Amino acid sequence: MSDVHLITEMFSSVDRLSEILQDRQIPFICSDNITADVDISSSKCQTLIISDQYYKKVGNDALISFAKTLRASHICAVSENQPEFGITSELGGKMIFLRLPNQKSENISEDYGLQMLATLVSNSGVVAASDESSQKLFKLAKRVANTDVTVFINGPTGTGKEVLSKFIHNNSKRNEAGFVAVNCAAIPENMLEAILFGYEKGSFTGASTTNKGIFRAADSGTLLLDEISEMPISLQAKLLRALQEKSVTPIGSQTSIPVDVRVIATTNRNMVEEIKNGNFREDLYYRLNVFPLSTLSLAERTSDIIAISTVLIKKHCNEIESIPFLATSALNLLVNYTWPGNVRELENVIQRALVLSDGKTISAEDIIIDDTLYQGGGQAHIQNMMEKQAIAG
Repeated sequence: MSDVHLITEMFSSVDRLSEILQDRQIPFICSDNITADVDISSSKCQTLIISDQYYKKVGNDALISFAKTLRASHICAVSENQPEFGITSELGGKMIFLRLPNQKSENISEDYGLQMLATLVSNSGVVAASDESSQKLFKLAKRVANTDVTVFINGPTGTGKEVLSKFIHNNSKRNEAGFVAVNCAAIPENMLEAILFGYEKGSFTGASTTNKGIFRAADSGTLLLDEISEMPISLQAKLLRALQEKSVTPIGSQTSIPVDVRVIATTNRNMVEEIKNGNFREDLYYRLNVFPLSTLSLAERTSDIIAISTVLIKKHCNEIESIPFLATSALNLLVNYTWPGNVRELENVIQRALVLSDGKTISAEDIIIDDTLYQGGGQAHIQNMMEKQAIAG
């Protein structure tokens, strides 16, 4: 089953859209038109994409009939070379009309509309990657997903380590089971063992019921140990034993319980230094570091920024009809900034822009970047900038 079935007739941007879908790991197939021979058994899809011109040519009834044959849940008709960007929907959101601006206009981005289209038709497990380095990373991750090896992901904060972990899970044979994530830095030391391995009723004060723990909750699925370098050294030996024996012993119990989980661990620290400083067990590190992967800072993969921005804009818009256009002037600011806070910082900027924009277009004036942390300035300047922009709007 593919995510997208793409009709190429009368669709001038189809080649670029195909490149974007491929870059973003969105499964798709193409047909010349709705009368072309189609292997229905392999053509079931979630979304049918067509040119609005072709939609008008074949008519609503023929198109819906073809979509039903494919068992497509959505249809998206794309109108190219329009005066402005816009999205409307009918049939309870099942029919989407996307208007793409004239590519000769000075104030539009060539890729933004098509990247937004890819975001609209992708599922939650698809990545927003366009940069060559990201494409290589996700292709490698897809190969890793076909195995059952333990994965260790290292990279700066906010670079998508959890996104990569979910991608591995979604593309593995365990994808129908649970994906369970625990942030080792966010849980108090005295509670982490109980959360990981579970506990018996009455095993400690407050244990009024039995809890099976996240290892057993992730049985047959994937367990993400986020920021593993923050795990207390006293607990690392117990984790190592659980990984080696593939079983856990709940607090208050003498019985080991077998578990079948695929473990992915992440960190933003230099693990060699952590081991040298006595903060992390070397044997546990080698047990986790079976297949290492590394995420890059956003400044090292600027070609991802447009795709990621479309995902963030869609995330923070309540309805697809309210999704604004990201003007070239705004995109230039986003692409040329260094993003020390990576995707989390980009998300903050996108949220501000959505508040400050006119609802139709995000312009350069709506992009307010808070770089005081890295420039040694005060926090007040960003509020002043936002107030000025709000008054101007």
